[in-house]
Amino acid sequence: MPVRTSVSSQVSRGKGIGLSLAVGSAIAFGGSGVAAKPLIEAGLDPLHVVWLRVTGAALVMLPLAVRHRALARRRPALLAGFGLLGVAGVQAFYFASISRIPVGVALLVEYLAPALVLGWVRFVQRRPVTRAAALGVVLAVGGLACVVEVWSGLGFDALGLALALAAACCQVGYFVLSDQGSDSGDDAPDPLGVIAYGLLVGAVVLTAVARPWGMDWSVLAGTAAMDGTEVPAWLLLGWIVLIATVVAYVTGVVSVRRLSPQVAGVVACLEAVIATVLAWVLLGEHLSAPQIVGGTVVLLGAFIAQSSAPAKGSPDPVAAGGPERELSARGTAA
Repeated sequence: MPVRTSVSSQVSRGKGIGLSLAVGSAIAFGGSGVAAKPLIEAGLDPLHVVWLRVTGAALVMLPLAVRHRALARRRPALLAGFGLLGVAGVQAFYFASISRIPVGVALLVEYLAPALVLGWVRFVQRRPVTRAAALGVVLAVGGLACVVEVWSGLGFDALGLALALAAACCQVGYFVLSDQGSDSGDDAPDPLGVIAYGLLVGAVVLTAVARPWGMDWSVLAGTAAMDGTEVPAWLLLGWIVLIATVVAYVTGVVSVRRLSPQVAGVVACLEAVIATVLAWVLLGEHLSAPQIVGGTVVLLGAFIAQSSAPAKGSPDPVAAGGPERELSARGTAA
């Protein structure tokens, strides 16, 4: 009996640690847009901020890429997909969108990704979806209509909304790609290795697209305004690279190993809440009451769709995880 109690206590403690890591990951990811927007407003191009984020994180995680160098031969399609879509595409479109619309709105638009995945499964793959998942999609879309204030002819910049939607579409592309090789059993690649190589691929792609040699490097030596408060630009960049990328991804992956992809995916919904609150407090981006209600409905829809995901091996579709964190939410299945 004491042995059983001890094992139960260890399992409970492990889940508690996993939950803490998942919440910490949500906080870290949620702060990326809040730290990036002042740099963009200070004069850096959104693509240059993305390049700095991805390249900096890739250099930090380079030892992991070396350790898992066999991945480049075993899973080139997965690494390319994660680098092109899950890293370069999502982040480039997301940072471009927050240069035109509030951070919270951009992230909530990205939360259409699980709904779009279900659309792909239902209408392209012609596989059935559960009623609960369909309800989640309806709620997410209806809530988003409140967030963007459709009754006022879209209260936000249309291009900014389109860019956020493009980020969601890039995430869907990665969902679909990674799902093709998710049933690999013991041969499943280590997710930390996938992240490290994905960042490297993203850095190479973004170098060609962003052309950082033309960047105004002097901005990083100055300050950036956060709702009237001047903050050293290098400090914001350090947060984006080390906390909002490296720490966020690593803690997300570790949390999945202690919890489950489903639980971690639900906790990931906190990211949008945290980003909205931080943007409200630090950037002065206030949302109206209907937008707050709509955002809540979006997250509720994502929660329902996530909770209705069937067990692995079921013929029904699976849609899970937050926009920037699908690799973490998929954990060892990626």
